[in-house]
Amino acid sequence: MATNIVLIDDHKLFREGVKRILELETGFNVLAEGDDGSQALELVKKHKPDVVLMDINMPDVNGVEATAELLEKYPGVKVIILSIHDDENYVTHALKSGAQGYLLKEMDSDDLIDAITVVSEGGSYLHPKVTHNLVKEYRRLVGEEDALYDSDNTLSKLKNIEHRKPLHLLTRRECQVLQLLAEGKSNKGISESLYISEKTVKNHVSSILQKMKVKDRTQAVITSIKKGWVEIL
Repeated sequence: MATNIVLIDDHKLFREGVKRILELETGFNVLAEGDDGSQALELVKKHKPDVVLMDINMPDVNGVEATAELLEKYPGVKVIILSIHDDENYVTHALKSGAQGYLLKEMDSDDLIDAITVVSEGGSYLHPKVTHNLVKEYRRLVGEEDALYDSDNTLSKLKNIEHRKPLHLLTRRECQVLQLLAEGKSNKGISESLYISEKTVKNHVSSILQKMKVKDRTQAVITSIKKGWVEIL
């Protein structure tokens, strides 16, 4: 069954590019397009899509406002935010509004397809660069928190986490892929780093998610950080 999509973005050329990518893939159907957040509610009501691709910066009603209003009335719809901003403040506001995905507009076609697929199946998806920035912010916040409580100048909890590869669960290659995911690498970036095909990377990622019993790569990264399975650089 095809995933039905509504695309909201005020740049027509960008919309056309995204639509063309999706038209070349099987299983995706762009039902309608709009150029402002104010149109999102009307188009969702009319077309009942599975996923809305929503630009974050639009002239009248921005993507965050439109997402919050949209999901209040249609909670079953999945929203993926499209943005030029990789700052964690933008990401946080988007996720608080109820968006299940956040993609940077510098994405490649694989990121777009992966995001729609994951989100439509009930998972969440963050652009690899955004994931890396959130990991760094997580490290900073944990360090600040420990600084408040570590009166005896002991190392922070994060530094005290022993880096240990989860070889009881993952293969050595999967451990390498997991580390690169935590570093914010895309599938293409991982394939170039490990000299393997992108298809092989996708297979490794799917295996990692299944073995870790998580829905998506973002959850895999967060879980691996908490368990000390990856090095935070």
